[in-house]
Amino acid sequence: MAVQVVQAVQAVHLESDAFLVCLNHALSTEKEEVMGLCVGEVDTVRIVHVHSVIILRRSDKRKDRVEISPEQLSAASTEAERCPAEPHAQKSSEYEIIEIPVHIVPHVSIGKVCLESAVELPKILCQEEQDAYRMIHSLTHLDSVTKIHNGSVFTKNLCSQMSAVSGPLLQWFEDRLEQNQQHLQELQQEKEELLQELASLD
Repeated sequence: MAVQVVQAVQAVHLESDAFLVCLNHALSTEKEEVMGLCVGEVDTVRIVHVHSVIILRRSDKRKDRVEISPEQLSAASTEAERCPAEPHAQKSSEYEIIEIPVHIVPHVSIGKVCLESAVELPKILCQEEQDAYRMIHSLTHLDSVTKIHNGSVFTKNLCSQMSAVSGPLLQWFEDRLEQNQQHLQELQQEKEELLQELASLD
């Protein structure tokens, strides 16, 4: 039986758009755990390069733990398998906490997977709230006042999510669009100047 020796990671290089998705996901709740899948690879000097993040829908939301459905795990694994194959560490029931440096790598544009994850986050949070509301609303022993109260709490939670997640996300997209339009104008101006310079050479 071969024993696999697992060596510690030296550092993690996290692309800025992946960091943005992680940060947005982490700040989406202050009372519950969150779960996502960082996708990347490990190089020969044991540096992890994370280039995208997949946000997973929680099937069990509690303060001290988080669970995901088998379907979510399967979909996340399929997405992760699209990346180059790397040797995986042997699973163990005991984990050792080690501190490793994390470097945020600036990136000019946002990757497709990170963009999709950022857009999916409000949908996932809304679905989780709807699932919780449906589960409570299906209880037969609740009186009308309690049901109205639960509906109010559901509405309040959705409004809080819109304020904390959807609003800043929309503002970020608007800022990005403005930057892209400005960059496009600069490139068009540079193109015109180069065409004029080329015409003067003839």
